[in-house]
Amino acid sequence: MQIFFALGYEILFRKLRYNVESSYFIQPTIFADLDPNSRLMQEEIFGPVVAFSKAKDFTHAIEIANNTEYGLTGAVITSNRNHMEQAREDFHVGNLYFKRGCTGAIVGYQPSGGFNMSGTDSKAGGPDYLALHM
Repeated sequence: MQIFFALGYEILFRKLRYNVESSYFIQPTIFADLDPNSRLMQEEIFGPVVAFSKAKDFTHAIEIANNTEYGLTGAVITSNRNHMEQAREDFHVGNLYFKRGCTGAIVGYQPSGGFNMSGTDSKAGGPDYLALHM
């Protein structure tokens, strides 16, 4: 995380609860207004970190989300049925959640999937998923 702070990314929220100098703890951190091609938007970070980029519209948001080597999980919170259908078709993630958070999968119960460097380029539970196990 120190590399992102050194690069000068805008920190929207950071709550320090522990002595981070003496541990590997990553405190919850929100980065705002990032370039979609910035390092933080391109890397897969497993921790309480979220980064935001501005999008012109929903289609542009999907393009930003797909513009990475990773695609494990994604979430779309909308009441627009057209946006849900567009995300279902075009959002390249293994586990896609609608109207809920994108964490909390139950290991050993829910199927795993992922795109690009995050998996096998299949949707979890989709038609291509079963063939991976035959």
